[in-house]
Amino acid sequence: MPDVPVLRANAIESGYGVLQVLWGVDLRVESGESVLLLGANGAGKTTLLRTIVGLLPAWRGHIELNGQDVTHLRPDQRVRRGVAFMSELGVFPTLSIRDNLRMGGYFLGGRRVRQRIREALALFPDLAAHPRALAASLSGGQRKMLGMAKALVSHPALLILDEPSAGLAPVFVKQVVAGLTRVREQGTALLIAEQNVAFLPLAERGYVLEGGRVTLSGDETALRDSAAVRAAYFGI
Repeated sequence: MPDVPVLRANAIESGYGVLQVLWGVDLRVESGESVLLLGANGAGKTTLLRTIVGLLPAWRGHIELNGQDVTHLRPDQRVRRGVAFMSELGVFPTLSIRDNLRMGGYFLGGRRVRQRIREALALFPDLAAHPRALAASLSGGQRKMLGMAKALVSHPALLILDEPSAGLAPVFVKQVVAGLTRVREQGTALLIAEQNVAFLPLAERGYVLEGGRVTLSGDETALRDSAAVRAAYFGI
């Protein structure tokens, strides 16, 4: 019997008000797999992620987490079923590192959340050195690391990230990629929406989203070899 994907989105359509943004999008992420969602600004990446985690309703289609239909569940109910979402901001700037991490495990018991915080900090030693520092005092790369650590406190089977490179200098992008590599090695599945091809080596598979539709999908080699992807993202 084949393994059940950690995420399966079938024929998803969604949007804002009367504006339809997504048109029949299919996407899946296997357990422990890293998947990259490539697309330019306005392609529908954020809309798709927000629909998957329940911040936007799916107009049509179905969303499953670990084989369970969650299409009509609230975001907090989806979190309890193993999904975590890191937005572009990802942190609460006025809270300390430790308090941000506590927010990530808001539905866990006290002993369990303390254990998960220790495990999350072990992945990001820079954060562990100054747990009382405010998130606002961190560098751009460190804030992204904190956003990832906060999301991981809930012990998700799937971590979804919306443009983790947004607003970062190349040196910080490298730090984020290195951090996500460590997360992947822990067995957490990743779905990363990006327009920065620096994240392509992280991906076992990927999708290209254009105009709210999937126009290409395949493994990392297929994406890298695609003439359309090379022209759009590598400038070749």
